[in-house]
Amino acid sequence: MDTLLPFALLCFTSFFTLTNPLGTMPVFLTMTQGMSEKERCSIVRRATIVSFITLLVFIFAGQFLFQFFGLSTNGFRIAGGVIIFRIGFDMLQARYTPMKLKDEEIKTYADDISITPLAIPMLCGPGAIANAIVLMQDAHTMDMKCILIGTVALIYFITYLILRASTRLVNVLGETGNNVMMRLMGLILMVIAVECFVGGAKPILIGILKEGIV
Repeated sequence: MDTLLPFALLCFTSFFTLTNPLGTMPVFLTMTQGMSEKERCSIVRRATIVSFITLLVFIFAGQFLFQFFGLSTNGFRIAGGVIIFRIGFDMLQARYTPMKLKDEEIKTYADDISITPLAIPMLCGPGAIANAIVLMQDAHTMDMKCILIGTVALIYFITYLILRASTRLVNVLGETGNNVMMRLMGLILMVIAVECFVGGAKPILIGILKEGIV
């Protein structure tokens, strides 16, 4: 229990900040401008389901990818830490813009924006994928694996609810409130990224030092 609660909190905070449904709201409203609430609901439902399934694939296939390409878990932690840190830094500067679309592009992708760009890469981008693979490596017990999967499902359910109510939430938060939330989540994300980077770099440096001594 002492390890499950911190792991659950880490899963929740990291995935919520990486998914960033609050920051996605203005972009989502722009892409769905002129659509009815029923159409928006359908788009959000498809986007969250696709994001959840995509992340599950990488959670379970991560180890096979490492073996197939001969990748190091620690090396992936370092790369993932850099990716997540960069996303967190952009959020801290209140300039997190996952996807910029012109008016003509919005019309072009209106029929299938639920998959691209809303689900991938906005709600399920490289940072979330890297985080999922790293956390799966840290989930040493079945309980931890269940917590990871359950947390991902919870995050996308919350994302679904937030985007469903995006019109009202944007009016309540306002631009200032949205920027404050974005900066706070960016700071949390940068701390998680540093922990991830150090966790990957430490074993590599220890191995190098041991080889140097020998």
